[in-house]
Amino acid sequence: MLLLSPFSPFTVAKIAGLQATVLLLITLLIKAQVQIKAASALGLFLLALQTLVFLAAAGALGLAAFGGAAGAMNCRPARTV
Repeated sequence: MLLLSPFSPFTVAKIAGLQATVLLLITLLIKAQVQIKAASALGLFLLALQTLVFLAAAGALGLAAFGGAAGAMNCRPARTV
């Protein structure tokens, strides 16, 4: 036969409190993992976008330089004899 201790309500409250604390900590850990993965995905997206913008700007500058060189080659002064 199980004898009830006069402090058993406190024991039940302690166990319930520990269970609630563990559940809260597990929930916060899962939330942090989700936030880390989301931030990582966002960071990769922004890195890819930055790379594309850089490549587009470099291509535009290359085309401008090529066009300037071609224009300079076509614009020779007329030879006078």
